[in-house]
Amino acid sequence: MNILKDIYAIFYPDVCLCCHKQLTSNELIVCIECRHDLPLTNFSNEKDNAIEQSFYGRIPVKNATALFYFFKKGNVQELIHALKYKNQQQVGTFLGNWLGNEIFESSRFLNIDYIIPVPLHPKKMKTRGYNQVTTFGKSLSKKLDIPFNETILKRNLFTNTQSKKIRLSRWQNVSNQFIIEDDLALENKHILLIDDIITTGATLEACCKAFEKTKNIKISIACMAYTK
Repeated sequence: MNILKDIYAIFYPDVCLCCHKQLTSNELIVCIECRHDLPLTNFSNEKDNAIEQSFYGRIPVKNATALFYFFKKGNVQELIHALKYKNQQQVGTFLGNWLGNEIFESSRFLNIDYIIPVPLHPKKMKTRGYNQVTTFGKSLSKKLDIPFNETILKRNLFTNTQSKKIRLSRWQNVSNQFIIEDDLALENKHILLIDDIITTGATLEACCKAFEKTKNIKISIACMAYTK
């Protein structure tokens, strides 16, 4: 089996998703050099970090974190675009394992009952074929031993991409598009809401608004990247 793998690697070598150079046998997804250059936020251990401050006065977020800072044309964009648009699902697993280790070692994300992803609208799900945060969420679930639930939060309105909209128009675009399938199941629970990139936070804010009628719910947030 190892011989077959070696032969396959000769003709179809694994390459770093950031610099596109061939990976060595002990490298996975990203080469060591690029991995050291990825801009970690270290938010998992930072109280009142930039993400948490961005939600002050908007929604009550218990704790929030993101693994990386996001910069246009940077390595983090390369990784997330490979996951989101090129079906490189192993990226979600890679990032989920990394952030999962951070959260596990942190004392801030305790007693979480469910990990819940920001959902895609069924139309977009059908077009893309997958939600880019599913493998990320499942990896977090495995690392943290917390159930992953991608059925309880639904997106009921289809909108165009949010990437180039300003904050107000983004908020107007998503403000009423999420619904909860079972409020009772989340009463008195602490959930970890996950997504790929936080830009203005409008999508996550809209998700949190959908939980407003759920009694005694606590919401924390974890994302792959945060745009300064």
